[in-house]
Amino acid sequence: MKYIFLLLTAITFAQQTKSVDFKSVRGQITINPQDKSVKGAVSYWFDVLLPVDTIKIDAQNMNFTDVELNQKEIQFTTDGKQIVLISSFKKGTNNISFNYVAKPKQAMYFVGSEANDNVQIWTQGQGKNTSNWLPSFDDVKEKVIFSLEVVVDSKYQVISNGILKSKVNNDSMTFWRFNMQKPMSSYLLMLAIGKFEKQTQQSNSGIPLEMYYEPKDKSKFEPTYRYSKRMFDFLEKEIGVKYPWGIYKQAPVREFLYAGMENTSATLFNTRYVVDNKGFEDRSYTNVNAHELAHQWFGNLVTAESSKHHWLQEGFATYYALLAEREIYGEDYFYSKLYESAQQLKFASRTDTIPVLNAKASSLTFYQKGAWALFVLHEAIGDKAFKKAVKSYLKKHSFQTVNTQDFFNEIKKVSDYDLNNFSEVWLETAIFNTQHANTLLNKNKSIQVLFEVEKLKNKPLSEKEYFFTKTLQSDVCFSVKEAIVNQLKEEDFQDKSALLSLALATKNVQVRQIVAATVNEIPESFRMEYETLVDDKSYQTQETALYNLWNNFSEQRSEYLDKSKDWQGFNDYNLRTLWLSLALSTSGYAVDKEALVKELINYSSTNYEANTIQNSLEKLLAFNIINDIVLKNLVSATTHHMWQFSKFGRDNIRKLLKNKEMRVSFERILPNLNETEQFQLNRLLQE
Repeated sequence: MKYIFLLLTAITFAQQTKSVDFKSVRGQITINPQDKSVKGAVSYWFDVLLPVDTIKIDAQNMNFTDVELNQKEIQFTTDGKQIVLISSFKKGTNNISFNYVAKPKQAMYFVGSEANDNVQIWTQGQGKNTSNWLPSFDDVKEKVIFSLEVVVDSKYQVISNGILKSKVNNDSMTFWRFNMQKPMSSYLLMLAIGKFEKQTQQSNSGIPLEMYYEPKDKSKFEPTYRYSKRMFDFLEKEIGVKYPWGIYKQAPVREFLYAGMENTSATLFNTRYVVDNKGFEDRSYTNVNAHELAHQWFGNLVTAESSKHHWLQEGFATYYALLAEREIYGEDYFYSKLYESAQQLKFASRTDTIPVLNAKASSLTFYQKGAWALFVLHEAIGDKAFKKAVKSYLKKHSFQTVNTQDFFNEIKKVSDYDLNNFSEVWLETAIFNTQHANTLLNKNKSIQVLFEVEKLKNKPLSEKEYFFTKTLQSDVCFSVKEAIVNQLKEEDFQDKSALLSLALATKNVQVRQIVAATVNEIPESFRMEYETLVDDKSYQTQETALYNLWNNFSEQRSEYLDKSKDWQGFNDYNLRTLWLSLALSTSGYAVDKEALVKELINYSSTNYEANTIQNSLEKLLAFNIINDIVLKNLVSATTHHMWQFSKFGRDNIRKLLKNKEMRVSFERILPNLNETEQFQLNRLLQE
């Protein structure tokens, strides 16, 4: 029955778009962090193309008052999902206005607390529906011009789509007015509210590039936003169509659902990418940055009309992000990433039977196979023809929805390439065409060497040692050297030690990181060489090396802990939480173990972001440092809005419940949990 209802809703909306064309909206919303509510006044302007008696606007769980058509009260109903406006709507331009109140269950998230003075409020419309906090349109085909005034406490800054037209203080509240100039889909509307600072650069074409950060992260601004302007200038030139939105903003928000989201003119991204120079080596925002920026053209300027054609957004954004990275890191990097995704797609195609042109395709298919399809097409028709077709496609369909045939029509104008065969092989078939992919990859010399390395995978080390030695000493791309180190994993240490020393001697962070990760049992003869890894400019390498050294050499544990006692690591405290775990587990090392336990448990509390909490909980559980506070924090994780984190909480509680004593402990803390936590724990206890 559910699917019949959804189908009827889609049909009804499709019929409405033939009769009614919404043009613009002006809204004022007031957000209350205390009760997590939104109160608003909204006014839509629309053209009636054919007389109708009902018009629907998506609105999730909202209460409405003062509903008027052309300043006269009209009848309306709501069903928890839409507001249905009832009147004799006649041809011509009309205005509908209303007030509403909402408590969003999703799409708007309240992070932090007033008590800790670290409140952030941000939105995520894609897949969650903006209609949870603003009456709008879930269907991407209904594009309108937004003008939004946001009223919040004056201690906060507001980031939203478009240009900030005015900012007016009124007692303790500030009124922020943002205007868009061009129509956009509702799912691309956004808000980010909190305590932010910004730096502004300007693109070569004159577009202001506003880059936000929390005050505490000012020193991390440069590595976080490294290459941003360069990529903007490159993509604008590469795509051949001027950036369409007048301004571009980027802001990191805490506990964001994804890596990033390309809201029109304003990208939000996860704070895990807020890094210092050392963190940049492991968690560079570069690829996510380029990907979300490419979406400003592919997804925002032209929007896929349905999920079936989702590759027109994700495949394009993935491919153009790779082109931007090629501009920065070079050809070898570009081809190594294509090789990496080809291997993933080849493996996945053994079980994944859903092709690109299918609404149910996996993310890997939409993103990576979509990108591969574009690479194949680009190589086949040539750079000049490809760029001409893309430029024509974007200009012809600007501010509209598109399908795959729309793109193909522009390819046909510049090339007689067999698009039917191309579509069948790359978009309509689940199998990955490895032979064709390898032919294209072989154009790169480093990949040629990589293929030689892969051919030797099942050969004895004695037969390939000379080749490996020469390759590790060459200037070939680091990905080839990584592949060599990975092949050594199961070899006897004495046989591979010379090659591992050569890998370390490359002084390449990525190659050395593979050595750290693959050598878990460290002979005394290799100890001093392995110890150099803890000084690498990589928090990930330091974490792996510190643990492996501590685990292998008990007599040097105090020495290693003294060296690393002031380490913090990423903004999720990966090194600090590891150090605390190791210090607590080292006999005779820590004088005040109670203080260390208290600190480690504190990192698992809601005073910190989900990534930090999970890091702490993982260590607490691994080293069996468990008390009622730890168990309560684990239950709290199950209620979090990030599904990966809530799943982590549930999975670990299930493991603990297999122990009878742990079950008794969970039952003991149950009455002290809040209602939501009690509900989640009861479900797990009853499984």
